[in-house]
Amino acid sequence: MHLTQNPIVHIMIKIQYTISIHAAASKIYDTMLGISNKSTYEEWTYIFNPTSTYEGSWDKGSKILFIGVDEKGEKGGMVSRIVENNLNQFVSVQHYGLVKGESEITEGPEVEKWANGFENYTFEEINGTTTVTVDLDTTEDFTGYMNETYPAALKKLKEMCEL
Repeated sequence: MHLTQNPIVHIMIKIQYTISIHAAASKIYDTMLGISNKSTYEEWTYIFNPTSTYEGSWDKGSKILFIGVDEKGEKGGMVSRIVENNLNQFVSVQHYGLVKGESEITEGPEVEKWANGFENYTFEEINGTTTVTVDLDTTEDFTGYMNETYPAALKKLKEMCEL
């Protein structure tokens, strides 16, 4: 008799956040991604983690690490790739691994629940007001955190762009 192990199925939950910002899409895109100045990305993502930053490029096809330091001083975050980047219109990020300390983990049980999760940003400008839509894949255990933090982070982005 053979025992077969059933694979664990991880279900990604799709969440969407939208905010209207009274600024040009080009300004919001630049501020959100930290293109001209990385500190603008770090300022709005501070809500997620006070040490939040990225290493890498927003260019299509590029690898990018979204990282921060936890309360124990350990570096952690996501290993991702830029699937699409249409200037001032749309950015698609695919998360495919985790950063733990100086290691990038791209396979195994810790990664499987996040593997192939997307985070997409859409910028639609009409008459000087831009609607920013974030479509996000997350796991059930992170849904509450995202529902609490992402709207606050987008509110911070709005404040920065409407100055």
